[in-house]
Amino acid sequence: MPLHPVSSRYGTIASSLSIADSLQIITYPHPTLRRRSRDLVRVDAELKRIAARMFELMYQAKGIGLAANQVGLPIRMFVMNLEGKAGEGEELVLLNPVLSRPKGNATMEEGCLSLPSVFEQVTRPKQITLDAYDLTGRQIQGTLDGMMSRCVQHEVDHLDGVLFIDRLTETGKLQVDGALEEFEIDFDSRRNTGSIPDDEAIEAFCREIDARYCS
Repeated sequence: MPLHPVSSRYGTIASSLSIADSLQIITYPHPTLRRRSRDLVRVDAELKRIAARMFELMYQAKGIGLAANQVGLPIRMFVMNLEGKAGEGEELVLLNPVLSRPKGNATMEEGCLSLPSVFEQVTRPKQITLDAYDLTGRQIQGTLDGMMSRCVQHEVDHLDGVLFIDRLTETGKLQVDGALEEFEIDFDSRRNTGSIPDDEAIEAFCREIDARYCS
């Protein structure tokens, strides 16, 4: 789907929200992590600032990929750099990614910036074909393997509301149960103190972002 500059009808949202400046990585079990993101239909200057902020957060957390819904935005965009360091490697911003033609299988340990310190073995297709866009609207296509393939699959899962823990074996799930319970207790505690909005406020914000970029 072609991407277009944002129109003036979204000026009210732009002036009322400092989206990029307020972004932080959210952690399990924040509800936006389970929200299936919608395709972007337009790009504006703020979206480019959001992508830049996502790279900052990713590097600070020592990650190699970060999906938009990991910073609370329900849009189909993620950033990645396999080197995981600013100024090194190749920075990629991928919009509306679609994966197809999976081949083979490979198992490797994975982690997630929204589940810090949780690592487990995950089996995924070894090779995958990617179709996506960059921030200029240029189409990106290619067949991926190795770490690139795994990272892209992991981030596209995020955009579909899927976490790597959903792909664990039964034994693997048992291994992480204790850590997940600790995340849930911490989340409830922070919500009770008001540092995390309630579900209604989160949903209202997601609708605003949808209206700006996905409608």
